[in-house]
Amino acid sequence: MRLHIAIDDDVVAELDARVGHRQRSRFIAEALRRALADERRWEEIEAGLATIPDSGHDWDDDPAAWVRSQRSGDPRRVG
Repeated sequence: MRLHIAIDDDVVAELDARVGHRQRSRFIAEALRRALADERRWEEIEAGLATIPDSGHDWDDDPAAWVRSQRSGDPRRVG
């Protein structure tokens, strides 16, 4: 699909210096993919904020002990 966008001359000059004018579309498309993936990740992070209640967890009494018990149960852990 084609898309018409306006980009400042100095940005185009830097783009051309980095990737060449024949690779503009590929570079811009990849940059947009990355930016959109970042946006999706932030939306997921923000959606998860405050979803865990403040109390009533296994780790409330002794967080360090809870972490140790979780680590000792991990079969990937060595030593």
